[in-house]
Parts: sequence; C-alpha cells; structure tokens
Amino acid sequence: MIFRLSQRLNAKIKAGRLSESPLDENPCADWSARLFTADRTQYILVCNTPSLYSIVLFGRGITHDGKFIERAMDNIREFMTDDGLGLVYMNFVAPASGSVRFCKALNRTVTGSMNDLERLAKRHLETGECSPFDVGFKLNQTPMSAIGSRHTDSYATPRDALKSLQM
Repeated sequence: MIFRLSQRLNAKIKAGRLSESPLDENPCADWSARLFTADRTQYILVCNTPSLYSIVLFGRGITHDGKFIERAMDNIREFMTDDGLGLVYMNFVAPASGSVRFCKALNRTVTGSMNDLERLAKRHLETGECSPFDVGFKLNQTPMSAIGSRHTDSYATPRDALKSLQM
C-alpha cells in the first residue's frame, strides 16, 4: 500500500525522505494525503489517488507515521463501510495494508484536484454545517474533470470512479 504525503504532512508525522513511485498495481491501495487547516483546526484529507475518493479526518494527535497509518486506515474502513463500499474495502484495501510505503505525489493532476477538494472541505468545515466525516460524503459527490471518462462524459464523481476501478 502506498500513502503519498504532502511535504507539510510528512514534516508533521516525520515519515522521512519520500521517494517517487508509480501508481500501485492495485489502484485501491494507492492513497494521497495532505494536511490542511480550517478555522484553526488541523485536518487531513486522504484521497484514493486514481479515483480521488476522499476521507477527511482530524489531524490532532497524529504525531508520527504509525499513528497516521492507524488513524487513516480506521477512517477509511469506517467511511467506506458507511458509504456502502465495505466489500471494496475488505477485498482490495485491507489486504494491501500489511505493507505501507510513503511516497511523493503522483503527478500535478492529482495535486491540483486535491487543492480543489481541500478548498471545498475548508468551506464546509468553516461554516460549521458538517463534521469531517460528513464532508467526505459531500466531496465524493462532487463532479470532477480529472477522473471523468472521455468516452461517456467529461466529469465523474469520486465515488463512481472508485466503484469503476473494480470492473
């Protein structure tokens, strides 16, 4: 399993020097993460790299790489189960979690899309209308051009993109 960390998140959890790596052969085992602040509270945006399927969690208390892995995996499992994707988690994500590597961002498309998702998450969190858990549901229903299929239309939602990885 790969976690692609932003520089800011890497500095927080002290994961060491990040290497470059191609997309994991199991697309459900490749995740990108970044630290951001909204209304003076730290949050971590964790996205499945190819689909941009997103989870938002509190950053407080995550001070080293082991704690990050534990909290990220717990939140991914809980969120995917509540989103009706528990089988995807059990069949594709959980088996890959036995071995975790930290790497640099995959490319600018992913980084740019995560910038957009971060801005949306901040807006929802700063208004106080949603918990970090609920923000994930809103982000995963947001149409994005970076994951759209050129054959059908130019936009797709992260949830649909994650489900299509299994076909």
